[in-house]
Amino acid sequence: MKIVYILVLLIIISSFSYSFFFKKKSVNTSNLSKTFYDYSAKTISGDTIDMVEYKGKKVLIVNVASKCGYTYQYEELQKLHSEYSDKLVVLGFPSNDFLFQEPGSNESIKKFCSTNYGITFPMFEKIVVKKNENQHPIYSWLSHFDLNNLHDKAPSWNFCKYLINEKGDLVKYFSSKVNPLDDEIINLIK
Repeated sequence: MKIVYILVLLIIISSFSYSFFFKKKSVNTSNLSKTFYDYSAKTISGDTIDMVEYKGKKVLIVNVASKCGYTYQYEELQKLHSEYSDKLVVLGFPSNDFLFQEPGSNESIKKFCSTNYGITFPMFEKIVVKKNENQHPIYSWLSHFDLNNLHDKAPSWNFCKYLINEKGDLVKYFSSKVNPLDDEIINLIK
């Protein structure tokens, strides 16, 4: 029992220390666009892609990690991307925000995805997805109601999913627990 109390105490102290030393500063959304198609991001290879390139298709944005319990979802994301490529594009955004489960470089992430899952959908450079001053602008748009007009949900873990319709409107957020091939996602794609 003593060990349990010590562990709980250590967790509390480390949580306090983390929040004290790494205080999250809020994101200033006043200078951000309210239109998804105004954003861009760097691919995992370093090229810049404007989101307007995906206009006319549904877009499923997913924050991914290679050392997560949900990493197996890469396989279903690839299958989803392949089966519905006429209607949908999957965009993968690696992030190391949750328990350091994406520690690799962009090059090692790219190799991991290619070797283990045959990923062909667009992958982007590693970014910050949590709400703070370093949050990538696309994730600021995804997680601020005043920008997306739907909700304020930032990813709670790796493999959270956001579905954007053909007009660039955010239509749904899915937690990590929702598999990419879940009927709820498939029905919204069809």
